[in-house]
Amino acid sequence: MKKNYSHIIWDWNGTLLNDVDWCIEAMNTMLIKRGMTPLLNIQAYHKAFCFPIIDYYRNVGFDFDVEPFETLAIEFIEAYHANKSGNSLLHINAERVLEEIHKNDITQIILSASKTDNLLSQLNEFDINRYFEEILGLSDVYAKSKVDIGLDYMTRNNVDHALVIGDTTHDYEVAMKLGADCVLVSTGHQSKEALHACGVPVLDDIFDILKMIEF
Repeated sequence: MKKNYSHIIWDWNGTLLNDVDWCIEAMNTMLIKRGMTPLLNIQAYHKAFCFPIIDYYRNVGFDFDVEPFETLAIEFIEAYHANKSGNSLLHINAERVLEEIHKNDITQIILSASKTDNLLSQLNEFDINRYFEEILGLSDVYAKSKVDIGLDYMTRNNVDHALVIGDTTHDYEVAMKLGADCVLVSTGHQSKEALHACGVPVLDDIFDILKMIEF
């Protein structure tokens, strides 16, 4: 069923940016360096990945008594951004969807658990900043939560008809706390089975989001 929305709130990593394979490679570099078991496939990655991100690091085997999470998180981000976004592309149809929503005068923002300067750097490479009214990221690389900055945006702009689009159960949790509707895409960082447990629409193709928005 299509609905009218004043605002579309996009997640970035895994939702618009197809960076799952690169995230697996960056993490495996860290694991192999330490003689630890790498993530052998996307199923293993999906099983381990979660929010808060600190729990994901635990799931892949890191011992914070040996190395603190903060040090590991910085190492991962440095590896991830070593080649800027050259290892990742936008998901197929992502820009077509952004353009269609933009031309119908619906406000779009990005709400991401990425550090703001890293987020802006990636967006500049893809030249899609023009689609977004605001680009909201976190102040550090530890990816704890994006709820507070989302709530601040909602309050500042008196938003009451928003749709959150993401690729993780955390995006669903964020949507619920923002009082927004939620749609999840299955082409990102968590499995389709995990996403279906949220009880909201789960799409295999980002283009199908256009079928859910009343223009």
